Amino acid sequence: MASGPVEPLGELRLIVHRSPLLARGRHTSEREEGEAIPVNTSAASAAPRSLLHLDSSHAKDSVSRRLTALFAETWREVNGAAGYRYRNLAADPVPLVSAAYCELGRRVERHGLVPPSKVAALVEDAEEEREWALTLPLIEEVRDADTVLVGVPMYNFSVPASLKAWIDRVTFPGAFIAPDTGEKVLDGTRLVVVTARGGAYGPGTPREAFDFQAPYLRAYFGNLGVTDIRFVHAEMTVADVIPELARFRDLAAASLEEARAAVTALAAVR
Repeated sequence: MASGPVEPLGELRLIVHRSPLLARGRHTSEREEGEAIPVNTSAASAAPRSLLHLDSSHAKDSVSRRLTALFAETWREVNGAAGYRYRNLAADPVPLVSAAYCELGRRVERHGLVPPSKVAALVEDAEEEREWALTLPLIEEVRDADTVLVGVPMYNFSVPASLKAWIDRVTFPGAFIAPDTGEKVLDGTRLVVVTARGGAYGPGTPREAFDFQAPYLRAYFGNLGVTDIRFVHAEMTVADVIPELARFRDLAAASLEEARAAVTALAAVR
């Protein structure tokens, strides 16, 4: 089915797909494309210091927002609330980048690897100063987070414009690269992406090739240096709305419970 700005209910699907339509199976995570890794929910080394929680759904009754809220609640129970930061990118949208943003970015690139703390010295006018004031806090939130949690409904086979605006702004030249070594500073960051989709887009499904959501996010954050990427996909959510999908309602209900269990387990990892 076509996927417009409708957010699904649904099913956990990370990498392993046992059914030609929907995935039912063990909880897995992914670090690289095609690599499935069982999630270890036992206590790890140290508790995460901070969680950056981003939502991007415009839906009033958002499935992705409900699932990320469950993750955040569980995380705070384990780690406390001091390190928790929340942004609703739909309710409080990030402004689109402007010509001044682009001009400042090009100037920074001409100076080589410039750390965010020194970009202000290259600002030349009030418009660039405004753009950098909007950008720097968002970059610092990502750099400071041990875990980044992103709720992402599928809109027209991809991500919402609200999330894309945030991505375009934080992707400033040199923002996530150590100037002295050239190393990517997000290598130790854990990313948890909770998606919601109206249909099914996993391997072996008729619409597998229509998924421009998960591959894009995996490539984008991977390029920033994030290697620990976990996906929880909630699928077939409009089965209770569209008559032609009524036969999938039981699967949708069961898969929503699996997604809830998955985000709870991921949030409880210390």
